Amino acid sequence: MNPAVPFGRITVINALLRGGADRVDIEIDGGIVTGIVPAGSSGPPDGTVIDADGGLVTESFVNAHLHLDKVFTLEQLGEAALEQYQGEGMGQASRAIDAAAEVKRSQDADRMLELARRSLAMAAHYGTTHVRALADVDTKAGTRGVEVLCVVRDEFAGIVDVQVVAFPQDGIVREHGALDLMRSAMEIGADVVGGIPWIEHTDAAMAEHIRGAFDLAVEFDADVSMLLDDAGDPGLRTLETMALEAIARGWHGRALAHHCRAMHLYSDPYFERLVHVLREAGVSVVSDPHTGPLHARVGALLDAGVNVILGQDDISDAYYAFGRNNMTEVAFLGCHMLWMMTAAGQERMYDAVTMNAAAGMNVAGHRIAVGNPANLVVHESATITDVLRFHAAPRVVVGHGRLVDSAAMRQAGGVPD
Repeated sequence: MNPAVPFGRITVINALLRGGADRVDIEIDGGIVTGIVPAGSSGPPDGTVIDADGGLVTESFVNAHLHLDKVFTLEQLGEAALEQYQGEGMGQASRAIDAAAEVKRSQDADRMLELARRSLAMAAHYGTTHVRALADVDTKAGTRGVEVLCVVRDEFAGIVDVQVVAFPQDGIVREHGALDLMRSAMEIGADVVGGIPWIEHTDAAMAEHIRGAFDLAVEFDADVSMLLDDAGDPGLRTLETMALEAIARGWHGRALAHHCRAMHLYSDPYFERLVHVLREAGVSVVSDPHTGPLHARVGALLDAGVNVILGQDDISDAYYAFGRNNMTEVAFLGCHMLWMMTAAGQERMYDAVTMNAAAGMNVAGHRIAVGNPANLVVHESATITDVLRFHAAPRVVVGHGRLVDSAAMRQAGGVPD
């Protein structure tokens, strides 16, 4: 696979930037944005020239939440877990997780690698250059998922930057031996320590789960990603516990909170208190409203100054039937499900799959600006509304300063012409 050309000089001419009325030329050299000047004012361009022809040019997409080890497993598992997870009130969410765990007993590493490659090729085709990918670690899967995702991470280096999360989907306390496997997963090469404390049986076990994950994060100097309060129970408070642990450990800005669906049911006074803790801890929240009937209070969090992200979450697995690693599709769904239909709301959803997501993953410099890494997409459309309306693949993807061979990625991803 040779989906990206080496570094070179690239000039994107006649581009419209978000919030800009006039066309500009964007100069890229050695993987870095070296100039943004009025269109036609930079002289004869050297190297590769891309004519945006008045199309919108934005930062590339970032997917902060993808269960890459389980993509395209829905047919293998059946729909029982799907029905339980998406049932009214999400009261059976934990049963869904237990049912979905069965797929791990029969997963083949070669097949997992094939499907992960397909999913990342889709991501590249649709303009995503960074993914945080979760791999289950437990007594059923062992560290197989992490091993596979580390392979595909290395294969896609320079095209899609993959952060591999060692994720104890079935718990740490209730799943005896999981913590030792998590340590092994980090030694193998996982980048991020995962967690899902709400799946434990008691509040004490939930707190122990969080402490154990942070112990590993400190040991390996790694960021943390935890799926929190992912059920219709207002008594679940692991988001607050995790944020307080981040503060206590000095892990400010290094803990990412996923789902947090119980927040939908919190009282307003408690929510206001929680917001203060999240801000102090620098915790970003990843919401995936299209994969479950409850979701975090995205608008209120943004209004309060908490960084909010939208993630793909799943692709045709036990929790979601669709998905193609197209983050404009995710933002389009977010506009509908979160009632972000105004121009300002659309911009918020677009931020949530670009700059906000990068900030939550601690990807530095993910903004089109001189001196920053060149990660950008060139759209056919000239407005955010039309980009979201059609959620088509970008005309051109520049990832990590290189042109991505979108045709090769489309073919590898099995995306129809």
